[in-house]
Amino acid sequence: MFGKNSKPNNRIDTLIGAGTVIEGNVCFTGGLRIDGEIRGNVCSAEGQPGTLVISEQARVDGEVAVPHLVINGTVNGPVRVADFLELQTRARVAGDIEYSSIEIHLGAVVQGRLLHRGTAAAKAVELKVASSH
Repeated sequence: MFGKNSKPNNRIDTLIGAGTVIEGNVCFTGGLRIDGEIRGNVCSAEGQPGTLVISEQARVDGEVAVPHLVINGTVNGPVRVADFLELQTRARVAGDIEYSSIEIHLGAVVQGRLLHRGTAAAKAVELKVASSH
């Protein structure tokens, strides 16, 4: 938010192709693009950078927990994003979303709550800015 707008990197290490269905949890490092379907939770390895891209034809039925996330497909379940979330035009999320920084394109749909995960540093900056007026 304040001075830290860390957008996801463009590097994709792993692809789950269209027509592929995975039943079970997926944990990854680096970049993962989903064009198929996952029936389970998706997370990045704890303490590791991770970017997840859910394409227009993709679907995830489960919890998603990653540092960077771009959604243009469907997620049925809660979403937790530590750094940056982008909801593109065809994004459909049925579940609560926790985020630090968010970009929502016209047409994206969220059926759930948007919960901002403020950091202590961001709150300190907000308090300092508020007290200087």
